[in-house]
Amino acid sequence: MKDLAIQKLDKELKELKKSSQHINVMKKPVHDALVDFCEQNEEFAQAVYQGESFKACMEAVAKDAGSALSDLEAYRRAVQFYFPGADIRVQMRINLCASVEEDEEPAPTKPVILDLFDMMGEV
Repeated sequence: MKDLAIQKLDKELKELKKSSQHINVMKKPVHDALVDFCEQNEEFAQAVYQGESFKACMEAVAKDAGSALSDLEAYRRAVQFYFPGADIRVQMRINLCASVEEDEEPAPTKPVILDLFDMMGEV
């Protein structure tokens, strides 16, 4: 099912030519996030495959976007379009020694985990 959902998204992305400025800016990053989510979860992939078009998804994502919409909110809206009630979880990890670690595996350290939604406040 994952492959079918990804093929659907790929095909519909290519077909999504003339759209609003909001959609044109967001369509590729949202597509890439949805592909990643399909690869992570078979049930979500099935919802995408059986759900409405990517164009309809992007119209829902862009609705009431105003002058700006964060990437994270766009991904959240896209996920909720295909799977109402679902949400995304985003974590960032900081590696304070990245500049001195070339291609080696970093030494085991306790990562600093930041929840981007906490940092952004309520969206």
